[in-house]
Amino acid sequence: MSTIEQRLSDKGIVIPDAPKPLAAYVGYVKHGNTVIVSGQLPMRDGKLQQTGLLGDGVTVEDAVAAAELCAINILAQVKAACGGDLEQIDQCLRLGGFVASTPDFTDHPAVINGASEFIGHVLAERGAHARAAVGVAALPLNASVEIEATFAIKA
Repeated sequence: MSTIEQRLSDKGIVIPDAPKPLAAYVGYVKHGNTVIVSGQLPMRDGKLQQTGLLGDGVTVEDAVAAAELCAINILAQVKAACGGDLEQIDQCLRLGGFVASTPDFTDHPAVINGASEFIGHVLAERGAHARAAVGVAALPLNASVEIEATFAIKA
């Protein structure tokens, strides 16, 4: 078992098959040594797990869990791009996080930490990344969180 797979196993996480895109795009694009992952929603078994707005009924704790689920789906896309081998990841370069929220909600970074901390734990030193955490009025399917990512992979 690979180091990344072992860390996932230690957390009781099995990376699912990559979620199918919801519209006219692909889940990832692999170009040279880069994999760009399209925005991932907190989907499990084809069902959205978290909806609504932060600042209007959705707690930071629930949104953090949703962000971690987005990160799991990101790794599913990277795993597909790398022929099933997560050890091909050289570095997570960037996460872009979007939080559906009311105008007065300002704790977007805490929400996206759910993804950042997960990626950091699972990838260890390869998980250090640049990041954006942005508040938006709405996300597809009324999701609370959406996260995109860029990875460098081994040649």
